[in-house]
Amino acid sequence: MSPAERGALILDAAEQVLLDGGLHALTMEGVAQAAGMSKRTLYCHFSGRDALMSALVTRLREAVIKPLNAEQIALPLERRLHLLLDPQAENQARATALEILRAVVAEAPQHPDLARRFLQDGPRAVRGLIHQELDRGVARGEIALRDTGTAADLLHAMALPCPLEAFLNPGEGQSDAATRSAHVNRAIAVFLHGARLL
Repeated sequence: MSPAERGALILDAAEQVLLDGGLHALTMEGVAQAAGMSKRTLYCHFSGRDALMSALVTRLREAVIKPLNAEQIALPLERRLHLLLDPQAENQARATALEILRAVVAEAPQHPDLARRFLQDGPRAVRGLIHQELDRGVARGEIALRDTGTAADLLHAMALPCPLEAFLNPGEGQSDAATRSAHVNRAIAVFLHGARLL
């Protein structure tokens, strides 16, 4: 098994442990057991529980929102934003991300450092990707914005739904990929129209 394959196996096991037992069950020993390997092998890949959780959050974020590749970066701004924000992730990845968010929120008072890391590797990283594309758009003359950071926050809030409804009303508010895609398209269109007026 290659190091990449072993790392993926560990993250699969960590995801399952977290979903089955919550954040308190996510221990290095529990993940090693679920992955069928020794703790020593696990520590060769991840320095500790926080590093493991951070990698898990990053993997889930990239399953939902992927950074653009070199070919995509050459496209016009509107198309880049569509590729970045259009939620093409499988429903399972979205459900898993929601469960992990639920676990982190519930246990944030006991694990504030982990909650901060989740914010950094999850929502803040997504806003960072949007910010990067808006900066690129300004540099290329595709859009005129003075504060791309605030604009990135606004577009993030417009395009991606807040998980609160799913938390409070499980099973409701779920939409299919076409509906989510249409929402993102409308959000980008409204955002770019408004930005051009600034």
